[in-house]
Amino acid sequence: MERTEFGGLSVCRVLNGMWQVAGGHGRIDSRKAVEEMVKYHDAGFTSWDLADIYGPAEDFIGEFRKLLASQRGEAELANVQAFTKFVPEPRSMSRQFVERSVEQSRRRMGVDTIDLIQFHWWDYYNPAWLDALVHLSELRDKGMIRNVGLTNFDTVHMQDMKDAGIKIASNQVQYSIIDQRPAVRMAEFCKKNGAVIFAYGTVCGGLLSERYLKKPEPGNAELDTLSLRKYKKMVDAWGGWQLFQELLVALKAAADKHRASIANVAARYVLDRPAVAGVIIGARLGLSEHRQDNARVFGFSLDSEDNEKIEAVTSRSRNLYELIGDCGDEYR
Repeated sequence: MERTEFGGLSVCRVLNGMWQVAGGHGRIDSRKAVEEMVKYHDAGFTSWDLADIYGPAEDFIGEFRKLLASQRGEAELANVQAFTKFVPEPRSMSRQFVERSVEQSRRRMGVDTIDLIQFHWWDYYNPAWLDALVHLSELRDKGMIRNVGLTNFDTVHMQDMKDAGIKIASNQVQYSIIDQRPAVRMAEFCKKNGAVIFAYGTVCGGLLSERYLKKPEPGNAELDTLSLRKYKKMVDAWGGWQLFQELLVALKAAADKHRASIANVAARYVLDRPAVAGVIIGARLGLSEHRQDNARVFGFSLDSEDNEKIEAVTSRSRNLYELIGDCGDEYR
């Protein structure tokens, strides 16, 4: 497995995303889900991305840690990395409120120190986001959090954090062959300031796969998960289904050449972008799994011919940075 050093941790560069346990992706059986998490861990996929708002995700981490310790011993827990999020409603951010929220996540996850808290804020016009980051930084210094990061913040506000003396370890943003907005400003800012990018939406909820190659445009009824519906809208904004089919053909050619899958090529492309520490691929625990396929991401590199063929298609797409804005602007 390809790993990277981040914030005092060794992190698998394909992280298991747990948004899918929050609903809209099929009914998740909690017992099966936790047992499946052990299988991911044993396969080398030891890094988890979750959030306080992802339904039972933090509780699943707590139960998984208990099961792993009972099966492998307490020492094995040192090989687990679990990154959660703090996603409060925009309101005043007192030290007491932030600490209570972090303490609740620690308790649910069964950890003394949270490896990474990624902060999201819905409304830039409410300036309390800066207060929240000050308090999170204090809790990091106190030992409750190992690293403070962000999710879906833009470059302008990261500059504001830097100017305020706040140290940010990472920003989790949407990044795929379809959505390359982080390459415009975010990647360079992160490189200059010692932060990394964790990319989600890299396989567009499964749209970047053989399943949709040479297939007619699906209607909403055929898009049976929240992820598919979300990223189909992004494909429409990017250039539409016909251009997307041309992209899938180019990705399939690269996949066949490297004995990989379209999803592998899509993930590899983003992993090779500047400042990207890892990509987050959703895990529908107990419903479907792609561990063997995901592992193939680490077995090849894209060459100049592959990139030229991909970029011959993407160069004809709409400019999503001009259309939507910087990272995270779609949420505000």
